[in-house]
Amino acid sequence: MTAPSNRRRRAATVLVAVLVPVLVWLVTDPVLGHRLRITDPAAQETLDIGLFPVVLLALLVSLAGWGLLAVLERFTRRPRLLWTVVAAAVLLLSFLPLTGSEMAGGTRAVLALMHVIVGAVLVAGLPAGPEAPERRAS
Repeated sequence: MTAPSNRRRRAATVLVAVLVPVLVWLVTDPVLGHRLRITDPAAQETLDIGLFPVVLLALLVSLAGWGLLAVLERFTRRPRLLWTVVAAAVLLLSFLPLTGSEMAGGTRAVLALMHVIVGAVLVAGLPAGPEAPERRAS
């Protein structure tokens, strides 16, 4: 079971992982006036990425990461190592949608920055303490 102080720290990490991309969005969209847009030329539609999707996706990814870490801590011997490897792989995979030509370079750069920031906060903040002790065969 996770200690209460560890849960509080992880909850704070999730909060930071949500707030930092929100700050990036606030500077990019309302302050600098660069709308984050993805265009689908085939459907002739444009998707504006607003504040709600930024918050929702950062929150979902953060909670999923916390959940995965909790499962790994319960059932594996090296939860931090495994979690970090999975987190890095998920971060790399998250860049795949950014490789399309449906968005401007500025939008691509801002979205990539948001991905990196959320990943960095979660990798640095969620795991804590030493690896789980070796499990004994019963």
